[in-house]
Amino acid sequence: MLWAIVIPALAVVPIAALRRRPNLREAATIVAAVATFAVTLSLLTAVLDGARPRVALFEVFDGAPLAFAVEPLGMLFALIASGLWIVSSVYSIGYLRANGESRQTRFFACFAIAIAATLGVAFAANLLTLFVFYEALTLATYPLVTHHGDDEARCGGRVYLGVLMSTSTIFLLPAIVATWLLTGTLEFTAGRIIDGQISGAGAAGLLALFAFGIGKAALMPFHRWLPAAMVAPTPVSALLHAVAVVKAGVFSLVKVIVYVFGLASAPDTLAWLVWLAGFTIIAASLIALAADNLKRRLAYSTISQLSYVVMAACLLTPAAVAGSALHIAAHAVGKITLFFAAGAIYTAAHKTRVSELDGIGRRMPWTMAAFALAALSLIGLPPTAGLLSKWYIMSGAFEGGHWTALLVLATGTLLSAAYLLPIVHRAFLRDPPAGQPAHGEAPWPMVAALCASAGLTVSMFFFPDVPLALARALVAP
Repeated sequence: MLWAIVIPALAVVPIAALRRRPNLREAATIVAAVATFAVTLSLLTAVLDGARPRVALFEVFDGAPLAFAVEPLGMLFALIASGLWIVSSVYSIGYLRANGESRQTRFFACFAIAIAATLGVAFAANLLTLFVFYEALTLATYPLVTHHGDDEARCGGRVYLGVLMSTSTIFLLPAIVATWLLTGTLEFTAGRIIDGQISGAGAAGLLALFAFGIGKAALMPFHRWLPAAMVAPTPVSALLHAVAVVKAGVFSLVKVIVYVFGLASAPDTLAWLVWLAGFTIIAASLIALAADNLKRRLAYSTISQLSYVVMAACLLTPAAVAGSALHIAAHAVGKITLFFAAGAIYTAAHKTRVSELDGIGRRMPWTMAAFALAALSLIGLPPTAGLLSKWYIMSGAFEGGHWTALLVLATGTLLSAAYLLPIVHRAFLRDPPAGQPAHGEAPWPMVAALCASAGLTVSMFFFPDVPLALARALVAP
C-alpha cells in the first residue's frame, strides 16, 4: 500500500534527471505508472476476501495518526487512478509533442506527484490523512492548470486555487475539528463515527461543512474552479475530470457519508443534499447544452455527472450507494475518453467548438467512434459501463421510494443525450464544410490511448465483476 503512494512520488527524480533525454524521461513515466498499477492491483484479492490492510506512520497528535488503510471504495478509486495514469501518460506524450508544449518535464513531474497524492486520498485511514493528501493534490495540480503561463492560465489558476483552498480551509477543516471534538476519533470505521453524538439540525449542519468543504466534488455554487481550469492542456483536463481531482472530491464525500454519517443516518440529515445534488445535475446540464466550446460543454457535463454520485450516496439504500461507487468508475473511463477525443480534435484539426465539427467523423473515425462510445456511457446506454452504474442508482432510488430523485435522474439522462448526441450526429451525419483543409487522425499515441479508454467503457459493461464486487462490499453488513 505504501509503495503505491511512494512509487509515483519517487518517479519525479528520474523524470527530472532525464529532462534533456525526453524518450527516457517518458519511459520512466510509463514504467512508474505500470509499477504503481501493479502494486495497487496486488492488494485487490486480499480486499475482496475481506482483509483491510492498515499502516500507521506516526501520530500527528494523540489518537490521530497519519495512517493508511484499504477498504473497498478506496480500492476501487486507487485502481481507477493508477490504471488511468498509464493511458494518460501515453496520451500526454503524443499531445505534448504534437503541440510543441514547453515545460514538459515539469508537466510529467507534477502529474506523478498528483497521482501520489490521489492514492494518498484513496488509502487514507482517517479524516486527518485525507485532509493532508487532499490539500497536496490541490497544490500539485496548480502548476498543471497554469501550464501555459499566459494571463488566461494565471487567471484560471487563481480561481482554481482560490476556490479549492478557501472551501477546504473555511468548511472542511472546521468539519474535521468538529468531528474530533464530538467523537474523539477521526478514523474511518464500519458503521458511523457520529453515532449518538449529534443528530437533527446539528448533523445536517456538519454535513453541510463537509459537502461544501470538499470543493472538488463541484457542487453548486462551489463549482466555478472546474470550468476555469479548462485553460490547461487537454491531458490536464483529463487528469482533473477523470483520474484524480474531481474523483478525489466525490470519493471523499461518499466516504464521509458512508463512514462518518453511516447508512443508518436519519433521511432528514441528508435530504437537503439530495435536493442540492439534483439542482446541480439539472442546472449544469442546461449550461452544457448551451455551450458551444467543446471543453466547456464537457466541463459542465462533469459537474452534472458528479452529482449523480453525491445524490446516489445520499439516498442511503444499498443499491444506490453501490451505484454511486460504480458511477465513479464508469464516469472516469467515459469522461477521460471524451477529453482525449477533444484534445485529438484540437491537435489534428485545430477545432475547439461543437459548431465546427461537421463531418469530422469521416476524417477522424477512430477518435469519433471512441467519443460516441463514451457519450453512450455518460447517457447510460448499452453496451457501456454507464448503464450498469445508472441501473444501480435508479434501482436504489426506486427501492427507497425516492420518486423525485428518480425524476431528476431521468431528466438528467435525457439532458445528457441532448448535449452529447448532437456532437456525434454532426461528426458522422453532416458533410464537412467546403474548402476545409484535409487532415487525418491525431498522432498514434493519442489515438491508441483514447481507443484503450473507450474499450474500458465497454469491457466494464461485459466484465463488471471487480468494480461490482468492490461496490457491493462497500455496503455489505
